[in-house]
Amino acid sequence: MEQFASGWKRNYYGKGDVIVYRLRRRGEASVFGANIKMLVYGDAFWPTYTTGDNTGLIATDSMKNFIQREALNYSGSDLESCCQFLGAKFLETYSQVEGVQVSADEIPYSALAEEKIAFAPGGPERKTARVELGRKGTIEVVSGIHGFKLLRLTGSAFHGFVRDQYTTLPDLLDRPLHMFLDLDWLYTQPSDAFNSGRISATVHHMVHDVFSSFESGSIQQVIYQIGTKILTEIPVIAEVHLEATNRTWDTVVERGNEIGVYTDARPPYGCLGLRLKR
Repeated sequence: MEQFASGWKRNYYGKGDVIVYRLRRRGEASVFGANIKMLVYGDAFWPTYTTGDNTGLIATDSMKNFIQREALNYSGSDLESCCQFLGAKFLETYSQVEGVQVSADEIPYSALAEEKIAFAPGGPERKTARVELGRKGTIEVVSGIHGFKLLRLTGSAFHGFVRDQYTTLPDLLDRPLHMFLDLDWLYTQPSDAFNSGRISATVHHMVHDVFSSFESGSIQQVIYQIGTKILTEIPVIAEVHLEATNRTWDTVVERGNEIGVYTDARPPYGCLGLRLKR
């Protein structure tokens, strides 16, 4: 179920999986790709549920067309501003809409050379954003980066945990750690979110820096270090949410601590979450 910062909604509806690729082919060439979802709410749509009266309803197919066509008029390159632009334009266009929430997942492409003529899919990390707007302005902005896949060859341990009749995992003093990570953050002021992607780039660098430099006793300790560094060094971030999954590879064979062969971990996998506020 969808959640709205403005509170519980009796009804909402919209369009998801709206794919947009905006190609700037001349000048400063670029690829802006996004998977966008738009949800709207308001009392004008209640008769559709109760009596089937669609008088005030904007068809979700029209919403899809609106998103894709208005993407041409968006001149920026960050998801937060794109969501803000589309939401504000939709409210301006349809007076019966009380509020709108627009979310987007980046579809990343990276240039293959300085000339920026050819591109290839980027990632695996992808930026995310969610913006809710009402008639009085922006209600909430959430930014994020999902899809980190991180591998550390040494400097990760896991030992000293509860041992009982259900325990089969050995103490691991130095393991090759493979983990996935998603994180989202909220701002002290919604206006702080519109920074042309500068904060997302800083957070991306911090995740890599902490993971590569910090020797840990658990994945929980890794994500705590990432979260505290973000709050310490980026004052406009008020809250950060982190969720990691343990995808440490299964060992096939090892020769001491120097070399080994591993394979993808089989499910189930460990899931670890953390929320930090100022």
